[in-house]
Amino acid sequence: MPETPSPRQNHLLAALPPDVQERLFPHLELLRLPLGKALYESGDAMRHVYFPTDAIISLLYVMENGASAEISVVGNEGLIGVAVFMGGESTPSRAVVQSAGSVYRLSGQRLKDEFNRHGEMLQLMLRYTQALITQMAQTAVCNRHHSIDQQLCRWLLLSLDRLPSNQLTMTQELIANMLGVRREGVTEAAGKLQKLGVIEYSRGRINVLDRARLEELSCECYAVVKKETDRLLPYVPTRPAARAGGQRKE
Repeated sequence: MPETPSPRQNHLLAALPPDVQERLFPHLELLRLPLGKALYESGDAMRHVYFPTDAIISLLYVMENGASAEISVVGNEGLIGVAVFMGGESTPSRAVVQSAGSVYRLSGQRLKDEFNRHGEMLQLMLRYTQALITQMAQTAVCNRHHSIDQQLCRWLLLSLDRLPSNQLTMTQELIANMLGVRREGVTEAAGKLQKLGVIEYSRGRINVLDRARLEELSCECYAVVKKETDRLLPYVPTRPAARAGGQRKE
């Protein structure tokens, strides 16, 4: 059996004051999410928010012809379901598991109740939302102005920041769907990185061998997003957390 992750592995949950943790943690429900699982579709009414611990979730925009592109990626630094506490209740995007792992699910109403206390959680959620908007804006700029090679480097770095290791499980076809480009372009870009000794790619597994070189090859978009996220969310989890009371679901 895999080890049960702590809610504190999610940085937003870990950053909450002890009294807020005590109110929310007993209502958290642990879910194990497989690759490709959709948490919500475009236009769905959102009833829950999700706090990843070691899963990575992609927010995708899907066109009428079925083409899609990633607009942001969320891991243990954040949450899925911003529309719940911002009042919109739904979005035109869809949320899909990019890297299998665990999340903690919380009732949207419980989050809104805490948000409406106008305490530290409100400030934390608003700062996270600003960081997410920055990532979305920078992704749009990157997709328009930078090469597939640079986009792939940015995407790999953002994913690595949200994983406990330097290995990703992801096919080139899925990466192409995330970036909104042709699979052949991703194959060529990945081949270049492999020849340079930056990554090792085999059967859907990408192992990053030289992160420093990967950062050199990336465009400035990764650094912009990371700098703003670090500025807005400068917390390092240190406090002991209250126990999560929800049952684990498969």
